[in-house]
Amino acid sequence: MPETPAKHPRIRSIEGYHEAYHLSIHHPEEFWASVAAPFTWRRKWDKVMSSDMASGHNTWFEGARLNITENCLDRHLASRGNKLALIYEPNDPKTRHLRLTYRELHQEVCKFANVLHNNGVEKGDRVCLYMPMIPQLAIAVLACARIGAVHSVIFAGFSATAIADRVNDAQATVVLTADGLNRGAKQIPVKRVVDEALETCSSVRRVIVVEHLGWPVHMEEGRDVWYHEEAADVPKTCPAEEMDAEDPLFILYTSGSTGKPKGVVHSTAGYMVWADYTFRNVFQVEENDVYWCTADVGWVTGHSYLLYGPLLAGSTSLMFEGIPTYPDAGRFWEVIDKHSVSIFYTAPTAIRSLMAAPLDNVLSYSLDSLRVLGSVGEPINEEAWYWYYQHVGKERCPVVDTWWQTETGGIMISAMAGITPSVPARAGLPLPGVLPVLLNQDGSEIEGNDQEGYLAIKQSWPGILRTTYGDHERARQTYFAPYPGYYFTGDGARRDENGLYRIIGRVDDVINVSGHRFGTAEIENAINQNPHVVESAVVGYPHDVKGQGIYAYVICHEGAVGKEADKVHIEASIIETIVAEIGKIAKPDKIQIVTGLPKTRSGKIMRRILRKVAEGETSSLGDTSTLLDPAVVDEIIAGKK
Repeated sequence: MPETPAKHPRIRSIEGYHEAYHLSIHHPEEFWASVAAPFTWRRKWDKVMSSDMASGHNTWFEGARLNITENCLDRHLASRGNKLALIYEPNDPKTRHLRLTYRELHQEVCKFANVLHNNGVEKGDRVCLYMPMIPQLAIAVLACARIGAVHSVIFAGFSATAIADRVNDAQATVVLTADGLNRGAKQIPVKRVVDEALETCSSVRRVIVVEHLGWPVHMEEGRDVWYHEEAADVPKTCPAEEMDAEDPLFILYTSGSTGKPKGVVHSTAGYMVWADYTFRNVFQVEENDVYWCTADVGWVTGHSYLLYGPLLAGSTSLMFEGIPTYPDAGRFWEVIDKHSVSIFYTAPTAIRSLMAAPLDNVLSYSLDSLRVLGSVGEPINEEAWYWYYQHVGKERCPVVDTWWQTETGGIMISAMAGITPSVPARAGLPLPGVLPVLLNQDGSEIEGNDQEGYLAIKQSWPGILRTTYGDHERARQTYFAPYPGYYFTGDGARRDENGLYRIIGRVDDVINVSGHRFGTAEIENAINQNPHVVESAVVGYPHDVKGQGIYAYVICHEGAVGKEADKVHIEASIIETIVAEIGKIAKPDKIQIVTGLPKTRSGKIMRRILRKVAEGETSSLGDTSTLLDPAVVDEIIAGKK
């Protein structure tokens, strides 16, 4: 009999949730064995799980052999071969959309996999992708997984320097890219950025270029090849490489509290089971749903809930190249009506930007096909939640406000659509397998409801990160050493009187801008490369659209700032430096040039004070008398932007 979604354990009631949750926490091996059973395995596991949270060593489905693309594609061919797998909606609404069935997607993945093989890519090789949101990006990711290459997608908005850092850290041998991309009204010369990056990347021996816009690009002889030429005569079948359960599937670079981005590694089997289980249950997916996650594949949300989760579940996933406000603020709603989208998953930043547009942009569309709404990337504020629920969901669609991280692989705390409580500004209850705790600063657990503390996870789950690429000690120090025995999320949280979790923001030096995390040190390192700059300090502050904005305090060389025109020139120069080092997505919203920073006598910058100033809460700065120069604070307050 063909595989059907009914064979995968599904939660259909609040009682079913409590039953599944209890089993997952008290008998995790029994629980996850039943969840994993329906997948296609070349060899079943010897042991479901092994965990040492203190060292950060976690394994799942040890001894099992599989290929994730056989579960995403091959096993659906008999029963869903003619079902739509992927709908591509281009940036320009006048450009024709593309639809690929599971059979067609399988063939395209096999063709791309054969091109990779022919260009020397082997099992275990790292392949970096810097591409637009086009079908070939999704196809290429799956092609890497099919032949056992480790994919590392880099958001096509990062600078050449940021690309080079990631390529060199992964020691990638092949880079996949395109001639260019359109994002809204902007045009980005993707291949040219890659060429600049690769000037300092000695490991790369091949660049495969997808023709997307027909732009002329430089092709370096012996290194660069066109995908369409390479794919002209390759077979439409490609055997899937047999992988070990713990073989790495992908590396995804994320910002941390130190300057160098860290490559979070997810392995094959655990990630697969977690992405599928969370996708099916959080969104309560049905066979005929058209599901749209607006995230870029360059972020983990695109990995787990645009690609892997939906395809593992045999769903139809929509991939969008554009932005919410192009050509106007009705684009999201036009696409929903056009493709009869039933599940819509987007970021609070997008919702807030659309709230600012006239309401007619939403009311002009029926949105009758919608039945579930989702939010991801940062906590959604109550005003945005109600606007989303009332005007997009017409007060009939449950809203799932999902909390998770790149490192968790998939959703950890969330309502399950129509099953568990969905309350504004609350992520909700933990999913089965997730044991969250609130900790005091000294690491002791805070019991009971109506409490606040540091959010940590006490028990391993299948999607937990395995390491940071090439440096497990960094993973241990970042996630497992702060509170031994726990995975430390870096977030503060509140557990309300009903046991629902509310995420209240970062407690470390990480800023969440539009759902994308940037380490303050990473941005400061970039600013400090500017020739005008002596030192800088960066903090986050509340931003109406982005959730958090970036506020930079900058000390310049003596004599650099004479008059106001100098300040304007230097601020523009600093922004140029950040764009060159990281990319436009890390541009500060405010730059304040100062003569000094609030430091302790030991030289530590008191970012708490700078954060309060940026937030406009100057009446609650606390005791500043212990600072090296307390007068600096008054000057900073006086010059606040």
